Amino acid sequence: MDQETFNLSIRKFLKMVGVNSQREIEQAVQRALAADKLKGDETLAARVTLEIPALGVMVPFEGEIKLK
Repeated sequence: MDQETFNLSIRKFLKMVGVNSQREIEQAVQRALAADKLKGDETLAARVTLEIPALGVMVPFEGEIKLK
């Protein structure tokens, strides 16, 4: 295994996940605000699951997204 290639690949994957996840969250919040489903001062529970089937990995991560 080439450690440098491995680390760069992980970073690329995580960057893609982070950028796309942020965009999806921002768009969903804007839609909810426009539809009056949110007031804009909520704290939203969030959960992401990292899954790598070939390794038998399924790890949930939980947190909060504060709007104010």
